[in-house]
Amino acid sequence: MPQRIAVLGAGSWGTTFAKVLADAGRDVVLWARRPEVAAAITDRGENPDYLPGIPLPATLRSTVDPLAALDGAQAVVLAVPSQTLRENLAGWRPALPAGATLVSLAKGVELGTLKRMSEVVAEVAGVPAGQVAVVSGPNLAREIAAEQPTASVVACPDAERAVAFQRACFTNYFRSYTNTDVVGCELGGACKNVIALACGMAGGLGYGDNTMAALITRGLAETARLGVALGADPLTFSGLAGLGDLVATCASPLSRNRSFGDRLGRGETLVQAQEATNGQVAEGVKSCSSIRELAARHGVDMPITDGVYRVCHQGLEPLKMAAELLGRAQKDERQ
Repeated sequence: MPQRIAVLGAGSWGTTFAKVLADAGRDVVLWARRPEVAAAITDRGENPDYLPGIPLPATLRSTVDPLAALDGAQAVVLAVPSQTLRENLAGWRPALPAGATLVSLAKGVELGTLKRMSEVVAEVAGVPAGQVAVVSGPNLAREIAAEQPTASVVACPDAERAVAFQRACFTNYFRSYTNTDVVGCELGGACKNVIALACGMAGGLGYGDNTMAALITRGLAETARLGVALGADPLTFSGLAGLGDLVATCASPLSRNRSFGDRLGRGETLVQAQEATNGQVAEGVKSCSSIRELAARHGVDMPITDGVYRVCHQGLEPLKMAAELLGRAQKDERQ
């Protein structure tokens, strides 16, 4: 079980997971890009930019020096956005400790290469797939930081490495399960952001719970179709990294993707929605492009993902997207 752990990325999820690890008794150093964030975490025990009001463990240290964070680490947690992971990791690669477990928290599919995050990590770091793990599941950072009961998944092709990291992040409020199906866990985490955008649009249009339930269920179906085409275990999508993450992200007002979609449904443009969220673009806005392309490459039908892509990038109105989804040819539910 790793004792010395570096967490690279001090956003809301990175800071929260660093807190989990510190509460679990690990020796944790959190790398922050900005000096003022690192100073606040170390000196005041708080990340005021991303988790205001949440006290952090006194044992949690932060630094702006990635070399200091990585020195002696037995596990390295990568907590940067999916589309910046490759660039950041390339810069950190020379300092990665040999044999350390590399853990991805990012949920997405890389634009251009269409690679999952664990594939990007293995490629850039030059390590075997069995050295890379992912954490997925219903991970609304603020709730976890507030120590509300949470269950997640640690997925890794190397079952022993997954169990070791599972033990490293166990607390009285954070419980993880292991899985060797990295493909399924990662696709569940990436696709749920896109479906949450659709649910947000539906909410913005004034639709209720029946519509939400339909989008969540059919969104899960198209996610599972893509997963099976890529070799995932279908059962993974009924678990925490599939259905669990999907429900939390589609239903919670804490979900950036759900909230962003709601703005689009109420008639805001992509630019207006971005400006209203402090310049941040929801992950699903980017991922819908790569997931749609990945589905096309494998001949998988993903109508909700396609609709979200057209709203975000081709100017389709959300109301017309809804009409098109309802007007599709009828078929057996299992198809």
